[in-house]
Amino acid sequence: MKTLQFREAICEAMSEEMRKDDTIYLMGEEVAEYNGAYKASKGMLDEFGAKRVIDTPIAELGFAGIAIGSAMNGNRPIVEYMTFNFSLVGIDQIINNAAKIRQMSGGQFNCPIVFRGPTASAGQLAATHSQAFENWFANTPGLKVVVPSNPADAKGLLKSAIRDNDPVIFMESEQMYGDKGEVPEGEYLTPLGVAEIKRQGTDVTIVSFGKIIKEAYKAADELAKEGIECEIIDLRTVRPMDRDAIITSVKKTNRLVVLEEAWPFGNVATEITYLVQNEAFDYLDAPVQKINTADTPAPYSPELLAEWLPNSNDVIKAVKKVMYKS
Repeated sequence: MKTLQFREAICEAMSEEMRKDDTIYLMGEEVAEYNGAYKASKGMLDEFGAKRVIDTPIAELGFAGIAIGSAMNGNRPIVEYMTFNFSLVGIDQIINNAAKIRQMSGGQFNCPIVFRGPTASAGQLAATHSQAFENWFANTPGLKVVVPSNPADAKGLLKSAIRDNDPVIFMESEQMYGDKGEVPEGEYLTPLGVAEIKRQGTDVTIVSFGKIIKEAYKAADELAKEGIECEIIDLRTVRPMDRDAIITSVKKTNRLVVLEEAWPFGNVATEITYLVQNEAFDYLDAPVQKINTADTPAPYSPELLAEWLPNSNDVIKAVKKVMYKS
């Protein structure tokens, strides 16, 4: 094992795949000369040249469309958005072309493309730069949605995403790029659609993904001091979702808390709640609890932002509620 930052794991995944397949290229704002807005493509321009690491204008709709057309004609583009907030400018191309072209063409065209970049809040970025888009894209048939929470998963999942023949939305976090973690040596892939139990437990299941899962780890450590053992599932892939992993865990613990950094209405946690009541209702000893951001645009004030975001105390309260210990 070796220790890498999250950004280094992303860079390794892209570089390793590009060395093996010359149809793969990276494009986006500042990915080349600047080594990436978050230095996730550091050194790639020097290795692969300007034809495969391409700086784009600030024109997300345009370069998303170029990349999708390229993917339909045999290439495997990786499109970096400086933030997924900017993907809204290009969302017509993603939803109406990338996601639908296989069906609309009767299977004549694939669209093997990865759209990647940071999602959700990252400090004082205010209302228009702090949105989580996982549930937006997961609502769309034809797209796969991946949200890693650590360097090892980031590398393994990104390599799988690049090799996938369908369009993949690969969502990161500005606040995770500097995170360090152990990454396996040599070639490895992490399969899409497979969740992982990050912590074994018997009393309550906590399902989460992305950077907010750190709050679940903090809460589980505190709750363990009180004799409450939490089982934590990292979804890793939101769509396709590993439904079996969730149901199996709930049948063991009989309680469920879902932690997600997203607005409360119509999100991934809502889908999981429906899944569990539909397939494991008789195993539940308490109503499912879901934890989300406040139902407002993200504030700029640090004090208000801290109140807006879910935290470990919110997780502890929810766990105690389903344990009837509140």
